[in-house]
Amino acid sequence: MNTVGVAQTFEMTGQRILLIVGGGIAAYKACELVRTIRKEGGEVTCVLTESGAQFVTPMSLAALSENPVYTTLWDLKNEAEMGHIQLSREADLIVVCPATANLLAKMASGIADDLATTLLLATDKPVMVIPAMNVRMWQHDATMRNIEALRSAGVDVMQPDEGQMACGEFGPGRLPDPVMIWQRVAWALGMDPVEVAPLPGGEPLPELPYIPQEGDGAEADGESEGNGDVDGDSDAHSEGADKSFGGLSGSMISRGIEKAKQAIGLADEAPAEQVQTEEVVAPTPTGLLMPKKGEARSAPPTDAEAINHLVSDNKDAPEPFAEEMSETTGDTYEPIPEDKSGLPLYGKHVLVTAGPTWEPIDPVRYIANRSSGKQGFAIAAAAARAGAQVTLVSGPVNLPTPPGVDRVDIESAEQMAEAVHKALPADIGVMVAAVADWRTLTIAKDKIKKRGSAPPALLLTENPDILANLSGMKERPKLLIGFAAETQDVVKNAKEKRKRKGADWIIANDVSGDVMGGEANTVHIVTGKEVESLEEMPKDEVANILVERFIDAVTKSAGK
Repeated sequence: MNTVGVAQTFEMTGQRILLIVGGGIAAYKACELVRTIRKEGGEVTCVLTESGAQFVTPMSLAALSENPVYTTLWDLKNEAEMGHIQLSREADLIVVCPATANLLAKMASGIADDLATTLLLATDKPVMVIPAMNVRMWQHDATMRNIEALRSAGVDVMQPDEGQMACGEFGPGRLPDPVMIWQRVAWALGMDPVEVAPLPGGEPLPELPYIPQEGDGAEADGESEGNGDVDGDSDAHSEGADKSFGGLSGSMISRGIEKAKQAIGLADEAPAEQVQTEEVVAPTPTGLLMPKKGEARSAPPTDAEAINHLVSDNKDAPEPFAEEMSETTGDTYEPIPEDKSGLPLYGKHVLVTAGPTWEPIDPVRYIANRSSGKQGFAIAAAAARAGAQVTLVSGPVNLPTPPGVDRVDIESAEQMAEAVHKALPADIGVMVAAVADWRTLTIAKDKIKKRGSAPPALLLTENPDILANLSGMKERPKLLIGFAAETQDVVKNAKEKRKRKGADWIIANDVSGDVMGGEANTVHIVTGKEVESLEEMPKDEVANILVERFIDAVTKSAGK
């Protein structure tokens, strides 16, 4: 192996990372990644591919890493000692950055035609890849298959960023910033990730003119049960009071190579006294907290009759709340007959998922989405009325269980994946649930508190792909159907998803309006042969039509 080295200035004592630099315009960011790893105490050795050497030089990487850089497999001195085997075994983690479409394809196929791919095939250590390529290359079916194959083999594939490409196109495929890559590397190695925080000692922004707000006196800012932290400025705006920003608004964290912009802090003087208005709308509670830098802010005095409303002179007064909130759906399920032997889906097992998933961050907060579960519950009810044995795996929703349906309640995507696997075998699988794509790598045992003016860095990892995994199982349902919630190019994206996930059908709907949580839906049934578009209709009617299509498909399959 040809090497380029520089004199080492001190003994390395950190974790050992083997960095493979692929050929792409994003290769220049590998230099910054090396610098970041070294700064945080890690030891890094670089392998530069022939294509990568067209963008960065071995000398640059050697100078930054203070280690030799390896460029070729055909080096008599090193290969006499099986150097590629040693490299693959000595590292604690192998990182491929940037990972081009070519490198991903070779890794997925087990090709070993140069130093980088040979040591990747020979290693017994964990591997992490950071893809970077043109948006069309990233979204190509071949690349998606390679990504799935690598993840199935245990390779950690980091999702690329979305943005402007060097080629002028826009979309996913950009290499994430080196600091974000380092945070993922640090987590994989069990190290404390670098904090992306503003630089200390920042000066406040120039004084900004105060714009009077309705209900002037204090602004909502603080911690309220169930809502997490809300940041803002609740200083009284009396004459001469400090009007500089503070809290989260005062620290904009750069996602570029520079780690943070200048911190903006509130003045440390005691807060100015609040200006008393002549007309008091509501009495001010005693003990109201005054705003201080780094502490929770108090909520303003509030008219109890105006809760959840914004009241002004030119707007109507708020309407009173109903004494009881009535359920909008679920309490009018049609009954199912006692004798189901003559019904079209009798003897068939239908597995349905519905609702959102909650991915916990700490004991208080979680990652979720707006799914109500109504469409999935309606499909489960319609399948039961057609005589099927129905298992409904539901995320956290406030809906009653349809008659004749076996319900399994879960919260997270991992729990849903496990419940789906336990419910197999099934004749028809209908994956309606809006499963969160991401979850936090670790769940905090206690509520995460504010740390000065910088938000905590949440490290995310991908959730299991329930539909794709189910498609590859031996117990795969004969008819496997997925749902696609899209906001643009609905049918086009659904066609791509059907191929990528290996599903028989994809039911696509546009969720850019009020579909999630609403009572109506407009869907497109995308199969391998055609696309059937339905008019907007209530979700119960959508469910009835879909179950009719299920019956037709099962009947045709049985007749073959």
